Amino acid sequence: MSDIDLTPSAAARVAAIAAKQGKPAILRLSVEGGGCSGFQYRFGLAEAIEAEDLTVERDGVTLVVDDVSIDLVRGSAVDFVSDLGGQAFKVTNPNATAGCGCGTSFSV
Repeated sequence: MSDIDLTPSAAARVAAIAAKQGKPAILRLSVEGGGCSGFQYRFGLAEAIEAEDLTVERDGVTLVVDDVSIDLVRGSAVDFVSDLGGQAFKVTNPNATAGCGCGTSFSV
């Protein structure tokens, strides 16, 4: 098992966004302090892969996580979901001991 997984639906969404913006299909996931539960996820397209990044590839898309954030998301899966609340990238994180109602922050 890899340290982190990117689902096919998330890979497809990243590929579509990257193509639309004319950028490489590289999604960066980072964890920052803040949010209502202590930590929050940040997503963004990356221009390049840094030397210390952990990378996972699926369907031509690369997910990158910095060496500090990986300790908080190890074993997680990054998915793209559509529901009544809208569309969003979602992290299923086995390390999180609590989360918030909006699903964008967590604690360990």
